[in-house]
Amino acid sequence: MASRDDIMIEITPQVLLKAYSCGIFPMAESADDPALYWIEPQHRGILPLDIVHVPKRLARTVRQGALRVAIDTEYEGVIEGCAAERAGRRSTWINSRIRGLYRDLFRLGHCHTVEVWNGDRLVGGLYGVALGGAFFGESMFSYERDASKIALVHLAGRLIAGGFTLLDTQFVTDHLRQFGTLEIDRDEFHRHLDTALGVTADFMRLPLDASGEKILDIIAKAQRAAA
Repeated sequence: MASRDDIMIEITPQVLLKAYSCGIFPMAESADDPALYWIEPQHRGILPLDIVHVPKRLARTVRQGALRVAIDTEYEGVIEGCAAERAGRRSTWINSRIRGLYRDLFRLGHCHTVEVWNGDRLVGGLYGVALGGAFFGESMFSYERDASKIALVHLAGRLIAGGFTLLDTQFVTDHLRQFGTLEIDRDEFHRHLDTALGVTADFMRLPLDASGEKILDIIAKAQRAAA
């Protein structure tokens, strides 16, 4: 389900957070379209935090730590990476209003970035919105092999450590399915969301410089606890 927003209606960060609490999120038709569409999919992707699957080869890459992971240091670079044209996609749903709204949420501490660096070059990452015990993943990008996957693994570990109960991926893709992402219907998603909104979670509970080894250990412990 989608509804078009009138360009004359002001959308504030508070309105955006309220929309997330109702299971709705915004997208634009293209980068050049100033209007936004409010989206509430009939089927929703979630990545259950107690069954996150990290492929063996990727786990080795995360553990080695050749690419450095940082948190909340480069919003502009991450949003630019997520909006950039790339093979198979010439347009983006990230317009100037999206950039500005999530920049405001970033300043308020609700939008977070997970960044992957090769030296001083940003090579991948993701951003999303934290509200209660829910994290709403928005977009990710990668300029080097595995960079966005490393960001997702670090995100999952950080959410588990911070007491989050819901990782919303919005949709299910092959990229996300390999980590254990599931598709559920709208009613089930709202049950998960209602529970998560009643949770007090902390995105910054884990140290900002948590190693890949530490992240993998957190994910493994969550799997064992759920078994």
